[in-house]
Order: sequence, then structure tokens, then C-alpha cells
Amino acid sequence: MSFFSNKFSHKKPAPRRVPLPGTNREFVPEDLGLEIGPVKLKLGDQESIFVNGEWVPESGPESGTHKENRKLRQCIQKLEDENNLLKLKFEILLDMLTQKTAESLLQDNQIKQTTPKGSSGHFKNIPKKHK
Repeated sequence: MSFFSNKFSHKKPAPRRVPLPGTNREFVPEDLGLEIGPVKLKLGDQESIFVNGEWVPESGPESGTHKENRKLRQCIQKLEDENNLLKLKFEILLDMLTQKTAESLLQDNQIKQTTPKGSSGHFKNIPKKHK
């Protein structure tokens, strides 16, 4: 025995010679908990289930409200999609109007450049009435 030995250090236990129950058979996935199924929570008369990252009420007074909220969210999404489509159509119509206005102005400028300054426009061959 050493003079400076640590009296609080313990020796390592010897390995077990008797196997634990269930260690000699194959592991079954159900035993390991790989298929746990949906997580359910029950508080009083309210039962909820965890689906896709959110708690969904299955029974109780809140389940009807949740279903109505889900329908309203779907309706909102549909209206937002329709609104985006209408904005796109409006932009296209505005572009078409701008293009036609520009073409019309170009045609007016071309007409003004081709007609002589002293003529009266489209009716230059018609004689004027004298008073």
C-alpha cells in the first residue's frame, strides 16, 4: 500500500456473468420505440393530437372552432391567390394600354410630319365656301 494513496477511489466492478433478461434475443422495433404513433394529450374533456408541428383538437368544445378556423384559413389562401392573379391581369392590361397610347402618339406625330403646314389636313381637296 502506498503512503499517498487516495482512500476515496474505488475499484472498478467486475463485469456481469449473468445476462440480463431480454439481452439474448433480437431487438424488435416496437421495443425500441421507433413506431410511437401520434402523440395525444388529454386535459379534462379536451383531447388534442400533435400533427405536423401543431396541436389539433380531436374532441371537446374546441374541435369545432379549430375546424372552422382551418376552413377560414383555406378560404383566405384561395382569396389571396385570386387577388394575386387579378393584380397580374391588371398589370398586363396597364401595359397594353400604355403600348397602345404610345403607338397612337407615334402615329399622330407621323401624320403631323407628313402633312404640309399650309393645308387643312384631311379635307385639303374640298374647296372653301365664300361668303
